Amino acid sequence: MAVALSSGLLLSCNSVDDERLPNVPVNINLGDPGLWNRYGVAGFGLYRYFIPELKEPSGFSYTVSSCAGFGGVLLIGGMDPFSGDVNVPLAYDLACPVECKPTVRVKIDDSTFEAICPVCGSKYDVTMRAGSPISGPAAEGKNKYALKRYQCLPAQYGGYIIVNR
Repeated sequence: MAVALSSGLLLSCNSVDDERLPNVPVNINLGDPGLWNRYGVAGFGLYRYFIPELKEPSGFSYTVSSCAGFGGVLLIGGMDPFSGDVNVPLAYDLACPVECKPTVRVKIDDSTFEAICPVCGSKYDVTMRAGSPISGPAAEGKNKYALKRYQCLPAQYGGYIIVNR
């Protein structure tokens, strides 16, 4: 609980913009336990990218109502800094907020679980600090940029639905 409180205070003291990307729809329905078991994340640092135009993840059937944000969606297991809950799914837009282009997507470094922009080099903490910038242009200067967060809502019968509200 103390970690969640201190993370929340840390985020509130800084002027960090997590709304730099366009506000676009997100609706990825993994609300069926079978879908969640196949395409969800089941532990800290486990992740998956949802990018419809690249048919990621492989085999996932996007429906007419599916929407995956501006640059795609990163789904990763981590700690919710606002509630302190651990091993929960967290979702972010894959587009780097410094570059603001849907095709410039962050990638997860498997050794640190940080999201890194391949163009500007910005690093983001996506497992414990709500997508806050760690280093690079996103963390420097007067304007700091975090990854855009999306909600992971528990579904009635298991799994989650990822949405932008």
